[in-house]
This record gives sequence, structure tokens and C-alpha cells, in this order.
Amino acid sequence: MEVRSDGVQVRCEKFGSGGHPVIARTRLQICDMVAVARLLNLTLVVPELDKTSFWADPRDEVRIVRRVPKRFHRKYGYKVFKMPPVSWSNEKYYLQQILPLFGKFKVLHFNKTDARLANNGISLNLQKLRCRVNFEALKFTPQIESLGYKLVRILQDRGPFVALHLRYEMDMLAFSGCTHGCTKDEADELKSLRYAYPWWREKEIVSEERRLQGLCPLTPEETALILQALGFDKETQIYIAAGEIYGSDRRLAALRAAFPRIVRKEMLLDPVELQQFQNHSSQMAALDFMVSIASNTFIPTYDGNMAKVVEGHRRYLGFKKTILLDRKRLVELLDLHQNGTLTWNEFAVAVQAAHEKRMGQPMRRRVIADKPKEEDYFYANPQECLCEGTNCDDLLGPSNSSTVQ
Repeated sequence: MEVRSDGVQVRCEKFGSGGHPVIARTRLQICDMVAVARLLNLTLVVPELDKTSFWADPRDEVRIVRRVPKRFHRKYGYKVFKMPPVSWSNEKYYLQQILPLFGKFKVLHFNKTDARLANNGISLNLQKLRCRVNFEALKFTPQIESLGYKLVRILQDRGPFVALHLRYEMDMLAFSGCTHGCTKDEADELKSLRYAYPWWREKEIVSEERRLQGLCPLTPEETALILQALGFDKETQIYIAAGEIYGSDRRLAALRAAFPRIVRKEMLLDPVELQQFQNHSSQMAALDFMVSIASNTFIPTYDGNMAKVVEGHRRYLGFKKTILLDRKRLVELLDLHQNGTLTWNEFAVAVQAAHEKRMGQPMRRRVIADKPKEEDYFYANPQECLCEGTNCDDLLGPSNSSTVQ
């Protein structure tokens, strides 16, 4: 897409920095803003992304530049208009509310770009553009890609492998308020961390209530039992796609005992190879992202941004096996087994039955009118990009409606 003669631009920032959730969230924010730029026939300005990724222009559909032209710089007296677009907005919002602003200001600085485009009700061509950007055009730096592919080759040479996205890092537990299995000192430490961040509004959290609601990541100990119940045995090669596990080796002991072939990138690569990424959590997360996409089976213990974008990518690659754990149901079953109500065989049968239809199979995306946050996320199930015309009914089923009133 060419630059319009009036030099209209759109700039997107606030992509964030950090670990696993950010690497996924950043990708999706870019994809959405590319779709918005295409809809409005604008040039997109994508800033530096902390060296975590680079842009490969998707078939010249959108003009993308790294910086705003000099005549729009502050030092030349130009004042950029900043605004956050309304979350979960459709095409009508951008055409009627946002586009007129460009005629007046020429440059808009979108200072928030997370979840600013609706999951549903978007034209087919824009939905497919979102897919082309995310699954084909957006790449990591050559250094990350090279090492990521090497990591995948090492794992594949050792046989089939499961990528376990074990979301049991300190920040995850602190902000979710989930302390099941932690000592009192650890629970106090996590609570203190939560209070140390003024921007985190929810301070007092009852961990067990949250766990029973299915809102906590599974603990390493719970995960070990669930994997065994699903039929994985001691010979299963498991790659842990995660940051530093809270409680370290002590909390991983049960998982390692059940699955001795547990590996991490630090165990498979020379320290020298990882050295350039060591102090950049997003870059380390990018390696885990690549391994998760390539794995024979992907299992997230929490359904955050990373899990959702990997799930969607694996659907796009042919519905590769992704086990989406029903944490609310699993917590019930775990407690019943551990208090002696369910035998091991009864527990295993119940766990397997609960996940027969949660293996990444084709399914229609759930639509909930006026509640976009509760819908299935577009990037977790980009159904418009997975089939053509009547083939959608063949794949998803004509009566498999997922609209919730």
C-alpha cells in the first residue's frame, strides 16, 4: 500500500517488555494495527521492539516504516496527537471515529494497542490479513530464529516431545494471587511483590477461591499427576517452555520424578550460545515460542497470551495437538483423588474424558454478544483462515454454532 499524498501516518507504541506474555502480546498488537492501517489506507510506523523481532512486509499490503518523517518531529514544532483506541472495536469505529482525525492531525500516536480490534464482525479480507501477518510475515531476528531452529532439531533428534508451558513463575503467582503449594514465607513474599506495584489494583486475593474457580495455573505437582492421567509415561520427552520456576528444583521434584526426560533450553544449548540473550527475557521467551510451535504436543498450564497465540498458530499449521486443560474441572478431580474419594483409575478416566474435545480439534470460535473479553480470542482460533467457503461446514460442522446469547 502506498503512502497517501497527505502523508498520513499511524504510530503504535506501548508494546511492553518482559517475558512470555509480552512476546505473544507484542505480536498480536502489531498484527491488529497492520489490519487497522490497511483498513484506513494509512502508513504504519512500527518502533524498535527491544531487538526481539523484525518486520517482513506482508506482500506489500501495508506500507510500514520505522520512523515518522522529519516534518512531523517535535523538534520541528509538530505536536503529535496521542490517544488509545477503544478496546475490541470494529471497522465502523475506525472508519467513522478514527479516520477523520487523520485529516486534522496527520499523525496519530496510538499509545495503547492491546486488544483494540474486535474478535468477530470483521470483514474476511482483514481477518485473513491478520493471519498472514501473524503466521507468515512477522519474524524474529535471524539470531533468534537460527538458535530456535537448532533447539528444535536437537529435540526432534531425541524423538517426539511435549512442550509444557509451565506458568509457575514468581510474577505470575504474585499477580494472580495463587499460592497453592507454597510455604507461608513464599506466600508472604508473593503478596509483598503484588503490593510493590501500585498499578496492580487487586491486592487482597483469596488463593483457594481463585484456584477452585479455575483461575490459577496448575502447580508443577498437579501437572505431574495430570500428565500421567492423560497417558504420558516416563519415556516422554518434555520441554519446559517457561521462565524460572518459583521454588526451583524443590517444586520441580515431583515432575522430574514422574518424567525423567525433562529438559530446558539451558540444558540443551551451550551457555555461550545463550549468553547474548541471557539478560533479555523476551528473547529467551522467543526461543520457547518457537519450540512450542514445533512440538508434537503443546500443553499450557494457564491460558494467557502465549498459550493462546501458540494454540492458534498450531491450528493454522494443521490442527497440531494442543491439550487445553480445563483447570476448574481438574482442580475438582485432583482434590477428590488426593482425599481418597477417587481411585487412580477413576481419576485418570475422568481426566481423559474431560479433555476428549480439548485437543486442538477444529471448532467454531465462540461469540458472546457485547462481551468480547469472554469470547474465544481470534488469534487462538482464527477460523476464517483455516478453511474456505463450504469447506468450513465440512471442517467445523454446519450446526456447530458457538454463539452464546
